[in-house]
Amino acid sequence: MNTPPSPSGAERTDGSSVQIGALVPLTRPGWVEAGQHLLAGLELAVREVNDSGGIVGRPLELVVRDTAADPQRAVAAVDELARLGVAALAGEYHSVVARAAAARADALGLPFLCSSAVLDALTEQPTEWVARLAPAQSHGWQIYADFLFSAGHSRIAVAADPSVYWASGARILRDYLAPRGGTVIELDMRALDPTAVCDELVDNRATALLLLVGHPEPAVSIVKSVRRDQRLAEIMIGAPAGQPEFAEWVTLLGDDSAAIPFLRYLPERLSPLGARVETALRERLAEAPSFVAFEGYDTVAFLADVLRSYGEDRARIAESWPRVAVEGTRGQIQFSRTPDISVWQWAWTPIQVVDRDPAEPDRFRILHAC
Repeated sequence: MNTPPSPSGAERTDGSSVQIGALVPLTRPGWVEAGQHLLAGLELAVREVNDSGGIVGRPLELVVRDTAADPQRAVAAVDELARLGVAALAGEYHSVVARAAAARADALGLPFLCSSAVLDALTEQPTEWVARLAPAQSHGWQIYADFLFSAGHSRIAVAADPSVYWASGARILRDYLAPRGGTVIELDMRALDPTAVCDELVDNRATALLLLVGHPEPAVSIVKSVRRDQRLAEIMIGAPAGQPEFAEWVTLLGDDSAAIPFLRYLPERLSPLGARVETALRERLAEAPSFVAFEGYDTVAFLADVLRSYGEDRARIAESWPRVAVEGTRGQIQFSRTPDISVWQWAWTPIQVVDRDPAEPDRFRILHAC
């Protein structure tokens, strides 16, 4: 464990509240809708904590900073929040941004409970300061690869933007499918437009196309182009990173939004706690909550329990990761060391492969669960 450069929370002076810093993408080029759902979950849990007496009689306060999917902006926010004296950090959706934030939190000795980012190498070296709720990318994407293979897809094209996250995803798919006779064909979206993608799919005899690209563009344009190409009437489009989870996907694509399988981190049936939280989140968001909203809620629920038991001392919070078990909306949350994962990991949240029903795009169909 790195030694903090100053005493835990040394610059906090008012003592009126217990503060958690929240990193959330709320402006472009960040995935704004995902950020809004994440923040809704965080805020709902804070409200419930305070309605039930706060942290040993003191209110819990969320200090929110917009990362806008910018790693440098996230690092600056971590520095600012550390100076403000927050007890811990929470949140972040984008994996590359979370990786930058985690590295800085580790260097500063600031506990960080990452809500949503899945990149396996969240930190370069093992750390005691960072824990994660979302499943590691290698775990979730192997489940997705198993779904593809069981559905009969052995020639799989990936339309990929340049990114550590997308490159990692393509590698996971290739490493998992190659020993089973599968082929992963990489299409570099720096060199191809959506029409050229269609030609490549035909030339390579691909039976599935995975969108390893940003949202809304170029993902939306690729889907529209493929759906309108009669040569590709039988091809499956998939989006393991979850682009179809949010309502904006349906707004932008209409009927074309359906039948695109993606990973979703929810159980087949919510617990009574999960059902209650779902109702409250639906009211808060004025739409069905995504799994990202549940991740936000569970993050604060866990940190609140830690703060009640161990106080605001940052080192004690980091030491508590494996000692605390909390009933979350999607099961009991407890962190452990997992092979090849550098941070404390919840192993694992429930995982589904789902798509939107072509007959009713607002309804999800569970295609595979683990």
